[in-house]
Amino acid sequence: MEITVKLFATFRTGRFTLENREYPEGTTVRQIVRELEIPESELGILLVNSRHVDLERIMADGETLAIFPLLGGG
Repeated sequence: MEITVKLFATFRTGRFTLENREYPEGTTVRQIVRELEIPESELGILLVNSRHVDLERIMADGETLAIFPLLGGG
């Protein structure tokens, strides 16, 4: 199945901004995050089709996953 993955801020460094990627049926958000070698401790917001999701969310063909890091500042 094809998933569009969008990375934001520091997660783009050494990776990509937007990419269409192939995954097997039943792939979870966590599996995609691990494949991209993004530490779970650095995750901020996860969105699928502009809706908040958790790491256990199972992806479906044609969906878009957006991954944002934790934001710092004050």
